[in-house]
Amino acid sequence: MIRCSTILPQPHVIGGSSSMKRWSYRLSALLLVLVSSTCIFDGQAQSPSHSQNGSTDPVVATASPQRHASGHGEGSAEETGFSEFNHRVAGFFIVVFGLAELGNALQYPLPFWTRFILPAALTVIGVLVLFGNDRGALPIGSPNVVEILSGHDRELMEHKLYGVLALVIAFFETLRRTGRGWQRVSAAPLVLLTLAGSLWLFVHSHGDSPALAKIQFQHSLLGIVGTGAAFSKGLASWLPGASPHVTIRWEVAWAGAEILFGLLLLVYSE
Repeated sequence: MIRCSTILPQPHVIGGSSSMKRWSYRLSALLLVLVSSTCIFDGQAQSPSHSQNGSTDPVVATASPQRHASGHGEGSAEETGFSEFNHRVAGFFIVVFGLAELGNALQYPLPFWTRFILPAALTVIGVLVLFGNDRGALPIGSPNVVEILSGHDRELMEHKLYGVLALVIAFFETLRRTGRGWQRVSAAPLVLLTLAGSLWLFVHSHGDSPALAKIQFQHSLLGIVGTGAAFSKGLASWLPGASPHVTIRWEVAWAGAEILFGLLLLVYSE
């Protein structure tokens, strides 16, 4: 009598450990290049920005006389510090939900509630951006809804729209992760709004900051990484005929891009 033994396939993640190492090396190299570029650009921008702060720049001096007179004008030390703080707080929460997304993508045995870290983090970021990150909002100034909605301050209005964007994504992701609706279709708000917000970074208004070139450079990096994250999530959700391993690869790319996005925000400076 011939015995037939069934050989069960061993579970593996993303093609085995060698493939995982290649992915980690690529992500680490990309992170090193982008963060190093930001730091190098920071050093190059220091001397011009210091010379401009010497009060001889007519654009900076006349951008908003009332705000400069109160010490809270565009590019003031207090406003710059507050802006950097809020960017870094947002970066912290994005890194946190990116790590949770990475753990779920790699199918680690994480608690069920970790699926809701992303919408929870985006809710916190949305509230922060809506109510506390601009010169026109507390604690730096007095909130003025009419001024925001009028569009006279484009930078302020765009920041508030980013807050709304984060809250909308958080709402739909909460529904999707509770199992409501069509799972593949309901990923659309996350993918499309992430893409829209990332592309928006390339044309985002930065007012009359003396460090405008440096700020634009950092926002361009964020736009590139965010666009890659959106495409990765879209391919993970909708790539026709994709095998489970291919889907996992794109989920890992999505999570890695979000972690990188958050780390760039953590080193953001003006």
